[in-house]
Amino acid sequence: MDALQPGLGPIRAGTYLPADPAAVLWGRLPCADDAPVLTIDSGTEVTIDTISHEGILEDQGRDPRAFFGGFGATEVLDDAVALAASDYDRGDGGPHVITGPIHVTGARPGDLLRMTVLETLPRVPYGVISNRHGRGALPGEYPEADGTVSIFAAVDGDHGTMPRVLGGPHTVRFPLRPFLGVMGVAVAGSVRPHSVPPGRHGGNIDINLLTVGASLYLPVQVAGALAYVGDPHFAQGDGEVALTAMEASLRATLRLEVVAHEDAIAEFGMLVGPLAETTDFLVPTGLDENLDRAMQDCVRAAIALLRARYRMDAAHAYAYLSAATDFNISQVVDLVKGVHARIRKADFE
Repeated sequence: MDALQPGLGPIRAGTYLPADPAAVLWGRLPCADDAPVLTIDSGTEVTIDTISHEGILEDQGRDPRAFFGGFGATEVLDDAVALAASDYDRGDGGPHVITGPIHVTGARPGDLLRMTVLETLPRVPYGVISNRHGRGALPGEYPEADGTVSIFAAVDGDHGTMPRVLGGPHTVRFPLRPFLGVMGVAVAGSVRPHSVPPGRHGGNIDINLLTVGASLYLPVQVAGALAYVGDPHFAQGDGEVALTAMEASLRATLRLEVVAHEDAIAEFGMLVGPLAETTDFLVPTGLDENLDRAMQDCVRAAIALLRARYRMDAAHAYAYLSAATDFNISQVVDLVKGVHARIRKADFE
């Protein structure tokens, strides 16, 4: 495939936001003081270019043409090259490149912002899976040597392929399920959050169910919501144990809608954190530095959701969750760990 360079190739929505240097943050997430790079009405569809941090970071040479060329890749994104070559200083921020923020007219604190994924197009035919800084699920054990281990993975139709052994001739093949690891709204105040830990604002939640057709609901914290996306993935297993999954740039089309406070309360109750929804599942979340507490918070969020949406009493909601709902570890590598539940909507039809 040819790379989807800025402004070229299919652009689904009538509104397009490229990831040029004026429209991105690197390592930090938007706060209330940030000026929007785009203003839209509620219900607008927007096509947004995202840039993966893999291949542009300092420990990979901050030269994506040289980095990817070392793996034989010839298609490299111009906007990734421009960002890496710029004088942008991430400071003590995280690795993620964030496109936005987007002001959604009419959004106010107390409302929810619904971000629905309509399309995710790979911008390049490859991705990278990295382990670095002792930050995976097994810190102190991996990486086995100093430095960063970056595994190159190629796209083969709707699958990814990677070598079974570094330098070896045999490969392993796995399905691709593109999604955005970062989807969020700005926080109140004048301090931009670090891009790694997720929170009530969403951010780096890394929930792999947020593929095409899924929605994420987030409590609005500032006027206009100031929405953003980033951290594009081609594939990720629950847990994301090595620190990153198959990271690669996407062109994503989303619809951004305001859910008024009164309607949000009637449908979901009082949300204290991100809630995802797919065709089949309602997906409440729990987030905490301690995995046990993240699990407990997810169970509490699931009970509250069942009480609000389906008028279950707490005892029956708790029992139902134990009998019928899977609780999955979203990720364990982003400082704040994530758990999400998969509540089958069909059980209540």
